[in-house]
This record gives sequence, C-alpha cells and structure tokens, in this order.
Amino acid sequence: MTLRDGRSVLATCPKCSHIERDPKAAPAHHRDVAYGGDPGLDRVRLALTSRTLRRAAPLEARSRVFEIGFGAGAMLRGYLDEGHRVAGCDPDQLHVAVDPQVRARAELHACGIEDVPVSAEPADLVYGVHVVEHVQDVRALSAAAHRLLKPGGRVLFLTPAADSTSLRAFSDAWWLLEDPTHVRFFSKASITRLLRDAGFVDVRVRRSLTDNLTMEGASVVRRLRPSDRPAGVLAARATRWFAMALAPLAVLVRLVLPRWRPTLVVTASRGDA
Repeated sequence: MTLRDGRSVLATCPKCSHIERDPKAAPAHHRDVAYGGDPGLDRVRLALTSRTLRRAAPLEARSRVFEIGFGAGAMLRGYLDEGHRVAGCDPDQLHVAVDPQVRARAELHACGIEDVPVSAEPADLVYGVHVVEHVQDVRALSAAAHRLLKPGGRVLFLTPAADSTSLRAFSDAWWLLEDPTHVRFFSKASITRLLRDAGFVDVRVRRSLTDNLTMEGASVVRRLRPSDRPAGVLAARATRWFAMALAPLAVLVRLVLPRWRPTLVVTASRGDA
C-alpha cells in the first residue's frame, strides 16, 4: 500500500496478510516517542476501553485475568477492584510507575508474554489493549496467550484496523501511523488467520465505535499541517481541544460507516473446554 505522498509504503505479507510497517519506509511524520497521549484524554479513554472489554468478554466472579503490557496497571486495577485475581507481563518499555495496589496484589512478570513461566496459573481471560501492533513475533505472542489460558478461556485484543477506510482517507496523516513503534497492522482477515493458526476457535472481530476518538481530529491536523512533531500532534493544547470538539462528529461518521472505525476488537476461545 503506497500512501498519499508517494514515499510512505506499508507492505502486505504474502504469507500471513499482515500489514507490516518499517518507519524508514513509511515515516508518515512519526513522532520521536512511543507514548503520545494526554492524561486528561487518557482518563476518558480508560473508561471507554474498560466498557469495551467488559462487553466483549464478560467474566464470572473471581476470575483470573492476565494483561499483556499492563503499563501503569490502570486496567488491572479496575479488574482488581471488581474482585478478580489479576496478573500481567510488561518489559517496562515506557518506564512508568505501577499502581501500588496492583504491584502489591497482582502476579507481575517483567518480560514479554513469550517469557512468562509455563508454571504461571492459567487465566480465564488474556487481553492486550493496543499491544500486538508493537510486537515483532506475533505468532509467538498468540501461542503464548493460548498456553496461558484455561480450557475454554478467551483472548481479547484491541488493535488498529489496517482495513479501515479511515486509513485510506487520511493516508500518511492517519494518526495511528504517528507512533514509531507501530510496526504492523491487522485486518479482520489477518488477525483471524493468526489466532486460528495458534489453535483458537470462535474468532470474532468487530469494530469499536468509541476507541481512539481523537483519531479524526488529530488526523485532520496532520493532513492540513503536515510536519514533524517530536512529541506528537496531541502535545499541542489546541489540537487536543479540536480533537475533543470533533469527537461527536467522529461518532456519527462511525455509526454511518462502520468500516471507518480505526480499531478492531478481537475475541477468541481456547476451545478445549
């Protein structure tokens, strides 16, 4: 896929159909840091993401939950407060402080999921929120997620949608290309194939209405004012306000055009209950 400026190229793997991205071949005015969010927007996003996870993968009381890439532990803290038993892995790439309750009460592994010991207690749910697009060996990740689940347990991923029409519309201005650590993107077909190859069954893929609600506003600014921004487009207060003001229109567009939505919500079952 050649993006609009004629220089940026996203390559589709002929074997697995994943869309791969080398920032040198697809610069798309990417920022210099992995994280480009805002604390205020992040609180809203956390609430919306929590709602998405609960609806996509409801749990029974006292379930075992495992997060891939737990970061500061905000998502795990929510499950912990609901009475679930929580665990997770993270190599601490962002060097953030972990929630004290999560650090004290969760089973945490300072590594990628591939290196979590096989002796770890199996989970009812293994999930990753915007993690798989950062991973080089997604086959190893999906195999490890399958191994960490109880029989009948489920996996859940949120990840940018490479088959979104918003990518075609914004091209190299698409906000999700701004992160330099987004090295691959999935379509509905490629993520389904990945999970089935790992042994998962009942793979379901839908498109999130409310995830990445700043995408449209941030992408418009990147399209109208294409330039390198080391801290990212949302570092500017005016852009954040513009993105928030545009969010209701973004929701309307997503309701009318579901393929416009920039995020896939993927669930699958281990299948050997």
